[in-house]
Amino acid sequence: MRTARRTSQRGVALVTALMVVSVATVAAVALATRLQIDINRTSNLLDADQATLYALGAEGWALHVLAQDRSEGNVDSLGEQWATLLPPFAVEGGTVSAWVEDLQGRFNLNSLVADGSVNKPAVERMRWLLESLELDTGLADSVVDWIDADLDVYLPDGAEDDEYLNYERPYRPGNGLMWSPSELRLVKGMSREGFEKLIPLVTTLPIATPVNVNTAPARVLMTVAEGMTESDAESIVSDRGDDGYKSVDSFLEHPALKGLKVDQQAVAVSSEWFAVHAEADIGRGRARIYSIVHRASGGQTKVVLRSRGGR
Repeated sequence: MRTARRTSQRGVALVTALMVVSVATVAAVALATRLQIDINRTSNLLDADQATLYALGAEGWALHVLAQDRSEGNVDSLGEQWATLLPPFAVEGGTVSAWVEDLQGRFNLNSLVADGSVNKPAVERMRWLLESLELDTGLADSVVDWIDADLDVYLPDGAEDDEYLNYERPYRPGNGLMWSPSELRLVKGMSREGFEKLIPLVTTLPIATPVNVNTAPARVLMTVAEGMTESDAESIVSDRGDDGYKSVDSFLEHPALKGLKVDQQAVAVSSEWFAVHAEADIGRGRARIYSIVHRASGGQTKVVLRSRGGR
C-alpha cells in the first residue's frame, strides 16, 4: 500500500512539475513575443520620427534656395535652381528627396472673389480654362458661389445652400476661400473626370495672384487672353526656354499674342507662392510633407500651410 501511495505521489508531483514547466514556457514565449513586438514598434516609431525630421530638413533646404534665388533677381523661371528636382540622395538609414513647384504657374481659384466681391475678369478666365478642357463653363459660377460669403446665387449656373441641402447627403457650401483644390469635388456639377482634368492646373492661394508666364503650362497660359489657341500657348512655352521672359513687356511682344487683349494685371514673370514636396524613407519609416510657402519681396520665406502625406 505504501509503495503504491508513494508511486502515486511521485506521479502527481511529475505531472505538477510538467504543468509548471509548461506554464512557465508559455509565459516566457508570450513575454518574448511581446518584447519583440514592442521592440519592432519602437523601431518603427523611431524610423518614422527620423524620416519626418529629414523631410523637414529638405523643406528647410527649399526655403533657403528660394530666399537665395530672390537675392539673385526678380524673374522666376524653370531654369533656376529652385525648379531643379532634388533627386533621392543617401542619408544614414535611407534616402531623402524634394522638389519645389511654382503655384503661380497654376490658375488660382480664390482669385474669383476679391475683397468680398466677384472678380468678373477672373471668372471669365476660368471659363476659358474650362472650355479648353471641354468642361462645362458653368462650373465657374458654381465655384464663385462656393467661395463668396453671401447666399445669393451667382447666375446663371451658381449654387448656394438651397441646392446642396437638397442632395441625398446634404451639406453646405464653404462660403469662404478654398483651403485646398480638393474642395472642387464638392462643387455642384463637378464630375470625377472634370476634377482629374482640373486638379493639375489649379491652386487655392489666400489672395488673388497673377499667372507667372514663365512657369505656367499651355492650358493655364490660355487663360490670360480671350481667343488664344492651344498652338499659340504651346509656342509661347517653347519660345520662353529655361530662362523665361525677362519682363511682362517682353512676353506681350510675342507674335502669338498679336491682336489679342491681355489683362496685364493677370500676368507676371515672378512668383511669391510655392509648394515644397519633401519625402524621406528611413528604415521602415516614411514621411511625406507638402508645404505652401510664401516668399516676400525681400526674400523672406514662410511656411503658410504644412500637411503630412501630400497635399
